Amino acid sequence: MPESRALPADPAPVNDYDSLAEAYSAENETSLNNAYYERPATLALAGDVTGRQILDAGCGSGPLFAALRDRGATVTGIDASAGMLEVARRRLGPDADLRVADLADPLPFPDDSFDDVIASLVLHYLRDWGPTLTEMRRVLRTGGRLIASVNHPTADYVIERLAGRRPDYFATYNSIGEWPLGDRTIRMSFWNRPLHAMTDAFTAAGFRISVISEPQPVPAARELFPDDFHLLATAPSFLFFVLQAD
Repeated sequence: MPESRALPADPAPVNDYDSLAEAYSAENETSLNNAYYERPATLALAGDVTGRQILDAGCGSGPLFAALRDRGATVTGIDASAGMLEVARRRLGPDADLRVADLADPLPFPDDSFDDVIASLVLHYLRDWGPTLTEMRRVLRTGGRLIASVNHPTADYVIERLAGRRPDYFATYNSIGEWPLGDRTIRMSFWNRPLHAMTDAFTAAGFRISVISEPQPVPAARELFPDDFHLLATAPSFLFFVLQAD
């Protein structure tokens, strides 16, 4: 069983995307990590998506959905947050296929529904990847792809060491971080796991690992974020996978 790090009691909510949907969406549009690093890297890995049926699993307010649709894909978006989907609906229009669905539950689609599933920065919210990956494999056609980005397994480890703690890299453990967002501080909960635990979960669910990627932020970010660019370019925050459904 995964190990859980003991955390102090705190009444403030974590991962409360319904209440922070507007602010988070605005931040996501132009932030270094999202607009100039994670999203371009995911789209580059997806390549030519013309005519492909894609599930945007954890679509949030829809920026990746919009980019994939603009590139010729037919996209369905799901997210556990109704608040985020309200923002996505305003962006994408009334005809966009958007549904409230939690990735911890069975997916509301028949077998072999999609050519690709894209899971952009969502798997690390889950303690157990097994059932979710099994469902993603089920809704993918044979030969389809799961394109996933997650928190890099060394990122939290380095932060913990800099704070004077000695985390166990090989453990799967929960951590809660505080982020500034506009005029408030939000609390986010993630499950951290080593690289081998990720790859073992992918292969156990029936995927073949095609690509493991540690990309750089796009060059335009150097001028826009001169201080943070160097840090991100030398210490990756995210890890990317392309997985084949054989």
